[in-house]
Amino acid sequence: MKNVMWKGELYGTIYIDTIKEKEHLYGLGPVEYLRGEIIIIDGIGYKSTVVNDSTMDVSETLKLKAPIFAYANIKNWTEFELPDSVLTISGLEKFLDLNTSNIKKPFLFKITGIADSAEIHIVNLEEGSKVSSPEEAHKGQKNFILKDKSVELVGFYSTEHKAVFTHHDTNIHVHLITEDKKQMGHLEKIELRKGTVKLFLPKQ
Repeated sequence: MKNVMWKGELYGTIYIDTIKEKEHLYGLGPVEYLRGEIIIIDGIGYKSTVVNDSTMDVSETLKLKAPIFAYANIKNWTEFELPDSVLTISGLEKFLDLNTSNIKKPFLFKITGIADSAEIHIVNLEEGSKVSSPEEAHKGQKNFILKDKSVELVGFYSTEHKAVFTHHDTNIHVHLITEDKKQMGHLEKIELRKGTVKLFLPKQ
């Protein structure tokens, strides 16, 4: 992330469709040149791009390139019911900080549930843009508000990757996709509905 935001290395360094093992593949990251978002769920890839201020396009594809990308093949998951106190991103991060000492880091996780509300963004740089700061990297970014949606989240957790694959003030990087696959992006905020939330961590 530091190389992308500060050094302007926006080009694709990871060719998603060349990842050899696609079975049970999960991943997340931005599209090259910061012109969209990527999520992979169980080997199926999705790309979101901005159409206009109120509309996005989500398409199914693995023919994608990313400047940074976190991915793993996870066949078996351990399911946890999250306590009702864990309904936001900050609550989730604290829960993972306290309850994953036995899991090798970094790791990917997933969450299913109903979002009473959520805010996601899609990076949307103009073609040919040069970047040398986070502010420039987020030019053109569009934010979208979701209400009352069944969602799936794929996230990356690490205590060692601040400013590398997470922002400098957090240990997690999360993308969200709605159950109908019509909305997807980088998760900014979320309020999950009590009693609907399930967390899945890689089985050890």
